[in-house]
This record gives sequence, C-alpha cells and structure tokens, in this order.
Amino acid sequence: MPRKGLLDPQGSSIRHALRSLGFRELADARVGKTVHLELEAEDVAAAEQAAAAMCRKLLANPVTESFAVVECRELEG
Repeated sequence: MPRKGLLDPQGSSIRHALRSLGFRELADARVGKTVHLELEAEDVAAAEQAAAAMCRKLLANPVTESFAVVECRELEG
C-alpha cells in the first residue's frame, strides 16, 4: 500500500469513478498489492515473523510502501 501522504493516482481514479457512480459514502480509496505466501514454519507466530521479514527485505519498498501481514493460519491437510 502506498504510504500516507504519497500520491496514489490509481486510488484517486477509483475514488472519483465510484463517487460518480453514486457511492457517496466512499471517503477514500488506495491501491496496493497483495502477496499470498505459503510457508513451512513451526507455528503461526514463526510464519508471521518470516513473512514480515520477507516484506522488509524484498517484497515492500519501505520508502514508498507500508505493509501488513494480515492473515496467517495453518493450512489443513
């Protein structure tokens, strides 16, 4: 996700388009990317730590983007 305060032309376009379609309740729209990772880890906490490290070291540009590990769960099977 682009850091707050940075321009997000794609998010602005989406916000304007949705408002023109009548979605007046929309306050803002920001466009980012989602990366789905499947890890082999000892537990959920270890997987979250590994995913965050991957984001810090490679997947996110810390100058322009923020990131969050939003869902980490054990796979069934």
